Amino acid sequence: MSKRMTMKGTVIGNKMQKTVVVEIINKVAHPMYKKYVNRKTKVYAHTESPLDAGATVVVQESKPISALKRWIVVDVVNTDKK
Repeated sequence: MSKRMTMKGTVIGNKMQKTVVVEIINKVAHPMYKKYVNRKTKVYAHTESPLDAGATVVVQESKPISALKRWIVVDVVNTDKK
């Protein structure tokens, strides 16, 4: 079992070679109103196989691969397009 953090997100960009942009949505309680709001995070992830935009993937943190990439695509959960 790895100690590295894994998260599930949606591919929103695939214009680069061996890199996809993954959007991760976290639900966070608002400090004053206690309503749950969505917080979005974009991460650059390394992948060997090409992925289409809209695919749901599991990404895992890794050592820095390039100036922006610090995540690796571990598993493709769903390949639905938008």
